[in-house]
Amino acid sequence: MQKVHFENNSITMVGNLWLPHDTEDGTQYPAVIVVHPAGGVKEQTAGAYAKKLADAGYVALAFDASFQGESGGEPRFLDLPMNRVGDIFSAVDYLTTLPFVDPERIGILGVCAGGGYSVQASTLDRRIKAVATASAANVGNAARKGWDGKSPATAIPETLDMLVKQRSLEANGADIAYAPYVPNTGESSPFRDLCEGTDYYLTSRGMHPNAPNKMLMSSLIYWMAFDAFDLVDPLLTQPLAIIAGSAADSLWQSQELYAKAPGNSKELCIIEGASHMDLYDGEGQEKALEKIIPFFIKYL
Repeated sequence: MQKVHFENNSITMVGNLWLPHDTEDGTQYPAVIVVHPAGGVKEQTAGAYAKKLADAGYVALAFDASFQGESGGEPRFLDLPMNRVGDIFSAVDYLTTLPFVDPERIGILGVCAGGGYSVQASTLDRRIKAVATASAANVGNAARKGWDGKSPATAIPETLDMLVKQRSLEANGADIAYAPYVPNTGESSPFRDLCEGTDYYLTSRGMHPNAPNKMLMSSLIYWMAFDAFDLVDPLLTQPLAIIAGSAADSLWQSQELYAKAPGNSKELCIIEGASHMDLYDGEGQEKALEKIIPFFIKYL
């Protein structure tokens, strides 16, 4: 694994690039970009997937989102959906400059929100030839409908009023407000996924100092305006593999993606008994890779 840098307009992005074992000079390899969840960094689940993909013969790039982790950008902890999509465009740009990458065999794997961003980027960037998601999340839908998709639309104006009130306060000198991605230690949530997110991000299981579980609250108004799946039909024509757990509160998002995706080169793989966070590491991740690696072998 080697640390790499590439440019995204005025921001320097930082990634970890994993190479297949026993690479040969003059040979071009298929490559997969691995996109981390909201609030995550490249050293967590994205990096674990990237390493396993490299073991399977792929060049794999996991990178930190702009404004987060080791990547540049101010203010820190800004999380804007279209910025995340633009990060992916720049990652594809970078891979095309590497002489050992076959530019006609670039795929993408997104985890959680990274799955939604990977889908949106792939509807627009035809250089991406195959798309896979693990525990996919569309942050716009989650913001508008709730994590389980059951929040009433009547709750949206109240949320927007709260967000713009905070923006006005900050514009007039108030302290910057932050929001957590998952409940902080000692806090609760009605959703299993989010409680297990606390276990992953805030314990030794997945904790990393560059992932402090906070985002600028002002980012959330942009989440409310975003839909990762709005261009899926008719533009997502690349082969698509969607991996999700049967016990995930977020399963409805993967099912919605599958229903919207056009064509026949799509598959929805449900891992029985798995939750959203089970696909981040351990046995759940291994089961996801049992679907993902054959998919990339077939289409890249």
